Amino acid sequence: MARRHPTGFTLVELMVVIAIVAILAAIAWPSYTNYVLRSKIRVAQADLLALSANVENHRQRTLVYPTGNLTGISQLRTAFPGWSPASADDFAFSYSTQNGYTLSAVGAGGRLEGCTLQLAADNTRTRSSCPDVGDVAW
Repeated sequence: MARRHPTGFTLVELMVVIAIVAILAAIAWPSYTNYVLRSKIRVAQADLLALSANVENHRQRTLVYPTGNLTGISQLRTAFPGWSPASADDFAFSYSTQNGYTLSAVGAGGRLEGCTLQLAADNTRTRSSCPDVGDVAW
């Protein structure tokens, strides 16, 4: 009779593989979350630039900037129907008239809470209270 050798993995081998996977995940997770936050900030920056283009388009058609302050996606979409923000879930947008206009995006929730991006009519760009997640030049 031929003797059969059992096949499969031992418990020690499985535990070593699980430990290696856990270590790799622990190293990769912070980098991944920073990547996600950095991309959300960049999308909000692009949304502000698109809103600025819509504001300038309105000015070219009417020869004046819209007056008053607009807050929230619905008010901004009513005033500028060509604008459709991709980061509406992560940022709250506003338009105010001071020295031309100022557009703002304020982070809503999580690590983006309080992260403020602003774009003025003279193309002055500011960023404050945003998490340090790498290069998000503005």
